[in-house]
Amino acid sequence: MRKDNRLSRMLHVLIHMQLRGGSTTSETLALMLNTNPVVVRRVMAGLRQHGYVRSEGGHHGGWTLACELSSLTVLDVHRALGAPEVLAVGLAADHPACPVERAVTLTLGTALRATELALLDRLGHLTVADIAAELVV
Repeated sequence: MRKDNRLSRMLHVLIHMQLRGGSTTSETLALMLNTNPVVVRRVMAGLRQHGYVRSEGGHHGGWTLACELSSLTVLDVHRALGAPEVLAVGLAADHPACPVERAVTLTLGTALRATELALLDRLGHLTVADIAAELVV
């Protein structure tokens, strides 16, 4: 299963935007992320809709931060990206009448839900500024 790295990549982008100051074009961000500017614009659109970044077109346009990184949690960014699944482990549903599968699904499902809730809670208390403070330059 392919891992969704959008959260990590957008945290990277937001911190770079803070460090750079001013505006940053989709082309510059695309080079940083080794992707296409169209992909950058599509992903950044979710952050813009939530008010975390702004965009301006034209010759001097680009993306700018619309909030302080100290007020932006990792959970906020996760939600702006559409709240993708945070765990890659899935539950089988091939044989729902099988008592073994039901027991596995119940037990594993309970553990996975508790893990996901704990992770999301932690991400809700971790700001992007907290991550930026870990920079060793």
